[in-house]
Amino acid sequence: MKPAMKKLILYALCLALGGSAAAQETKLRIIAIGAHPDDCDIKFAGTAAKFARAGHQVKFLSVTNGDAGHQDMGGGILAKRRYLETQESARRLGIAEYEVLDNHDGELTPNLEVRRQVIRSIRRWKADIVIAPRPNDYHPDHRYAGVLVQDAAYMVVVPNVTPDVEPLKDNPIFFYYQDGFQKPAPFRPDVVVALDDIWETKVNALDAHVSQFYEWLPWVDHRLQEVPKDPGARKKWLAGARIQPITAEARTTLVRRYGADKARSVKYVESFELCEYGKRPSLEEMDKIFPK
Repeated sequence: MKPAMKKLILYALCLALGGSAAAQETKLRIIAIGAHPDDCDIKFAGTAAKFARAGHQVKFLSVTNGDAGHQDMGGGILAKRRYLETQESARRLGIAEYEVLDNHDGELTPNLEVRRQVIRSIRRWKADIVIAPRPNDYHPDHRYAGVLVQDAAYMVVVPNVTPDVEPLKDNPIFFYYQDGFQKPAPFRPDVVVALDDIWETKVNALDAHVSQFYEWLPWVDHRLQEVPKDPGARKKWLAGARIQPITAEARTTLVRRYGADKARSVKYVESFELCEYGKRPSLEEMDKIFPK
């Protein structure tokens, strides 16, 4: 068995035995990748905060700088504003790092140069787990972020590709974020994490992205007039607008992970699908790797 998989299984086994000292020493390194400087927060912030609170090292990576995502500003001024929002979000979540690559928003393509950037970021983080979008989405940047991670998945172990950064010895486990797209195949919730106990932390992280959740996204959805002016009221409004749907399939996975009684009461979740391109843990191993 390869060392990276041994590490993950050791961590899972230690948790199964009640969180022994060995589990405390077996810390994972997780990198979540999104196209824009708020994408990881939307899909993964709650689970990231749970990983971080357990002592694991979590990094968010935005493949573009977000310099097109606003109705009244753009370019370098917007990119700087959005970068500062990422750093505040990271602080509120307690994660180790939030990196933003300097590629233009709305112009992302799965070219070799950006693929190399993604490979380098995964390698430098020495990732055990990588989480990214599926490569089917309404937004081309989202689609191509997914393609870029898929294209990097094997190359992170190839020494002669981007030889300026040491390759990983073993492939990480790759997961997809939840989405609602049905073609070419619907999302499959292999792991579902209940967020009821950390929901406020996730909302606080989203709240850091003022330019997006209170300005740009409501404007583009023709809902800007709905955003409350009072900070407390608008955060409550944001919480209601950003609940991830719990599908029937996700509810089944919740029952498997938490038991029927608890699953019945869960309101807030994040769900993840195993990608075929990296390590392939069993459902039982995935359940133990992800926090509850």
